[in-house]
Amino acid sequence: MAYWLVKSEPSVWSWDQQVAKGAKGEAWTSVRNYTARQNLVNMKKGDKAFFYHSNEGKEIVGIVEIIKEAYLDPTDKTEKFVCVDIKADKPLKTPVTMAAIKADKKLADMALVKYSRLSVQPVTTEEWKLVCKMGGM
Repeated sequence: MAYWLVKSEPSVWSWDQQVAKGAKGEAWTSVRNYTARQNLVNMKKGDKAFFYHSNEGKEIVGIVEIIKEAYLDPTDKTEKFVCVDIKADKPLKTPVTMAAIKADKKLADMALVKYSRLSVQPVTTEEWKLVCKMGGM
């Protein structure tokens, strides 16, 4: 299993909206960056991802599961970009803020810190374990 992080502004798509979709999940659409696109292509069914509220909140609030692998994004008229389907798995007991992540030297190389604008990012196993611990999991 691989680990990832997906970002969304809560005013556009929030953790609560994701949870409300239940087991059927939701397509993670509208990604228009080629590096993020490649990360979506690399996701496999069963992989887990942190759900990060960007701009407002700036914190990891939950964990989602990839339930359908990459397919053409129906919101992309150019047919160059893909999406995956995700479902909410569980909330973090304590949201992990960007400030807390930046304050931990062990997370200095995390994509969230180094490539803060990238909307779909890989997360290493070590980073995953540490952030889960920080979040009370």
